This record gives sequence, structure tokens and C-alpha cells, in this order.
Amino acid sequence: MNTRQNPSDGVLDTIIVGGGQAGLALGYFLSRQGHDFAILDAGQRVGDAWRRRWDSLRLFTPAKYNGLPGMPFPGDRLAFPGKDEVADYLEGYAAHFGLPVRLGVKVEHLWQEGGHFVAEGGGRSWKARNVVVATGPCVAPKVPGFAAQLDDSVFQLHSSLYRNPAQLRPGPVLVVGVGNSGAEIALELSYSHHTLLAGKPTAELPGKHGRAAARFFLPLVRFAGLHILTLGTPIGRKAAPGFLGHGTPLIRTKLKDLAAAGVERVARIAGVRDGKAVAEDGRVLDVANVIWCTGYKDDFGWLETDALGADGRPRQHRGVARDTEGLFFLGQEFLYSATSATLPGLARDAGYLARQIPRRGADGSVAHAALRPQKARERA
Repeated sequence: MNTRQNPSDGVLDTIIVGGGQAGLALGYFLSRQGHDFAILDAGQRVGDAWRRRWDSLRLFTPAKYNGLPGMPFPGDRLAFPGKDEVADYLEGYAAHFGLPVRLGVKVEHLWQEGGHFVAEGGGRSWKARNVVVATGPCVAPKVPGFAAQLDDSVFQLHSSLYRNPAQLRPGPVLVVGVGNSGAEIALELSYSHHTLLAGKPTAELPGKHGRAAARFFLPLVRFAGLHILTLGTPIGRKAAPGFLGHGTPLIRTKLKDLAAAGVERVARIAGVRDGKAVAEDGRVLDVANVIWCTGYKDDFGWLETDALGADGRPRQHRGVARDTEGLFFLGQEFLYSATSATLPGLARDAGYLARQIPRRGADGSVAHAALRPQKARERA
């Protein structure tokens, strides 16, 4: 990793909070512009956020769409990489470009002081004129409050902590949430446990997922997500609230696959009675395990600035905070388009932000840096 130290006054041009794919992509652009910056990440290794996901997790997008700026994703272009392959790619990307990643740093407080920002975590602090929040959409696991009422004999965990079926106790398992995570985990568990799946999916992506889809169908989906469903189009602005409020359609594992595997569908979970989960139709579910595939919520509690709206989401336009000069956001759901939080879509957002973030010149002046010539797809 690049070990470049802070400038002489101890104030960096930019701090990036989060060293996942979004933070690294932005780091690539900033390094080309000559910024003094640091990427702060809570993991012990670059890519740890991916390594901690469940063992069998694979991407829905083929390798040809998963590369970050300047470095294609290795291997078969039509294959769907596993989570460890993604983690190793990100680690190699940071090393290849010498990006200044500071590992083991969980930012606990961020505030403005004397014309700059101060980021504090683990007993250390950094100062910068600009801060980019690139912590991504999967930050704080979301679990209903009544989960605490389940009997102690029921083993329960959120999907963020699920690794493989060996974690579970003998007996039936209830998977709560029919998003992609819930569907894929339920299918995997069905081979070793009687599995119940609670909830209702929002939709299903038509067609079979696989190499043929990667060649012919997914390019159309990618184009729509990048260029049609954006905040720059009427249809995108209309669709954005739905994307933020609902799960994505089922992509690889469909309802017919779950039925064929013997997964039992049950109604949405409404609460707990006598230590057992209760469905909306009144059915009491006597299970030994519960996995909450109920998604995530934002966690900006460490952000001590007036940058959030009444809904708790950042007030921003294309990642530029509306009311806090020098504050930026990257990698959030529908930051600009339906693909803003994905590997295929975040490079454009990162390139745009890089052109908005000012840096200090050799004479001490602060100005927006121009990117060196680069491929059109990086400028898009």
C-alpha cells in the first residue's frame, strides 16, 4: 500500500471513509489527479466486507462488468465470480495502484473544525478539506424488534453473519425475507434442513440466469440501469423511490426453483408468541433456526454534520452534499442511477465526484484538478 504521509500542515486534500469498491474506484481517480488523500477502512484486509459474506455467494453480474477503472476483472469474462474472488481482486487493485489504504480504522466521529474536517477512530484522527462517505449500502443489519422475543432455544442470525448450513442446529429453519439473499440462502439450506421461507418477493427478472443471459440479456439490463434509470431522466426520477423502498427482483433463484427444492412458502412474519415466530395468517412456526434476510439500514450516526434529511438519507446531488461544502457520498443506492451501488455502475459516479473534489496545488491554492486523458468509459 502507498504509505505517503500527510502534507506538512497535517491536512489532507481528501479522506475517503470506506475502502470497498466505491472507495477504491474514487482513489484511482484521485491518485491520477495528484490528490493527497487517505482511504480509511475498518477491515484488516482490503476486501474483507466481501470475505465475510456467506461461502457460496456469487455475483449476479459477469466478470466483464465487474472491473474497476484501469484494471479488468480477471478470468472468464462470462463467469460469475464468487465473493472471495471479488475480495482478492479488490486487494490486488489497491496494491497495483498503490492506493493509500489505512486498514483497521473504523471512523467513529466526523466533524468540521476550523475550515476542515476531522475524522476520528481507534484513538487516531485525520484532517482533510474534503470527505467522501463511501461506506456502501450494506452497513447496519436490519432485524425486527420482536426477534429478541424468540425463545433462547431458537438459533437466529442475520444474513450478514450466515456462512454455511453447518452453523445451524438440527431441525427446521425459517428464512425471513424473499429478496435475493433470502432466496439463495433458502435454496442452499433446503438440501440439509426442512426450510420455510417467509415473505413475498417484489418481482422476478424474466429468463434464466447464466452464461447465455450474460451474453445477450444482461447487457440490456446494464444499459437500462446505467443510462435510462437515472436521476437525469423522467422515468429514472419516477422509479427511484421504488428502488429505495423495495427489494430488487429475484435474479438467479426463482420461486419455481425453491418449490422444486421443497422450500415451504409461508406468510410474512408478524411477531412472536410464546417464543415462536407467528405468520400474518396466524400460523405459529415451530422451528429450530431463524435467518433474518431482512436487509440493511444506513448508519450515519458518526457523521456529526448537518448533511442528512428528515428521512435520514444524505441531502445530495450526484454525491455532492447540498448543504455541507467539502462533503461527498459514493456507493449509495440510486445515488444517480439504479446501478450506483454496484460494481458495474459505481465507476461513473466515482469519476464524476473526482471532478468535483478540489485539491491543493503546488502553490498552496485550491482548485479542481483535471483528469489525465482516459478511456471514454471512465469519463461516462
